[in-house]
Amino acid sequence: MIASRDLLQPPWESPGVVALLRAALEEDIGTGDVTTEAIVPEAALARAHLIARRPTVAAALPLSARLLAELDSRARVEICVPEGARVAAGTCLVRLQGRARALLMAERTLLNLLGRLCGIATLTRAFVDALEGTGVLLRDTRKTTPLWRALEKYAVRTGGGTNHRFGLFDGILIKENHAAVAGGVAEAVRRARAAAISRGLRIEAEVRNEDELHQALEAGADELLLDNVGPAEGERLVALARRLRPDCRIEISGGVTLATVRAYAAARPDFISVGAITHSAPAADLSLLFEPQP
Repeated sequence: MIASRDLLQPPWESPGVVALLRAALEEDIGTGDVTTEAIVPEAALARAHLIARRPTVAAALPLSARLLAELDSRARVEICVPEGARVAAGTCLVRLQGRARALLMAERTLLNLLGRLCGIATLTRAFVDALEGTGVLLRDTRKTTPLWRALEKYAVRTGGGTNHRFGLFDGILIKENHAAVAGGVAEAVRRARAAAISRGLRIEAEVRNEDELHQALEAGADELLLDNVGPAEGERLVALARRLRPDCRIEISGGVTLATVRAYAAARPDFISVGAITHSAPAADLSLLFEPQP
């Protein structure tokens, strides 16, 4: 179980991420890199640099050192830009030096990992830029790649977004299926009160219309998630919730895109959550280039 105090820490040394890196290397290398072992002498050394081929937001670059250490404990890694930096095409992100075989065997896994995470940070930053000046915060969701959640949520933070709950254990969020099983939004909120008090958690309830909004607030929900409402309806429901409960925090989610996020922000919710920043972010275009050997 991940402790709440650990959720915002860089995940490089967490047991789950270390196990993920080892499994990823094993998946690719298997019983051995037959091409590299046939061509490259065991003692050969090499230098390489990781570059961004297109404008990118740098994220999780220290992961390269942790990954390469699994294959070469003496490898040297130099991080060239800060986490969260916007970089132009052609920028060197990381320099690596070590056993040539280790660098070659790590290449694809490294590019897959950092391409994914830099891609998430880049898309996140685009949404954050679109919200600039509105006072609305961008949130992520649990729509993450299984076992990659710590890394993907870190990439969201690096891109300027904020994390919602990490998992089912650190936040109460009543969704439509919880309400269906409980017999309604109000009953689901009432049933959650004891757990919320004992664990020191707030209750967030997903609502889809004005009736469910009233049910949630009257039952004592602390936060509302307005799900799949258009910008105009979102603005109306946010205004209603503010009149009924000025201290209630409000989140809008569902179908929000880069083209529409500013319109949703006009409703003045506290948060807009976008699953696409993790489940649909294009991978950053990165390359690992080796220096010619004399």
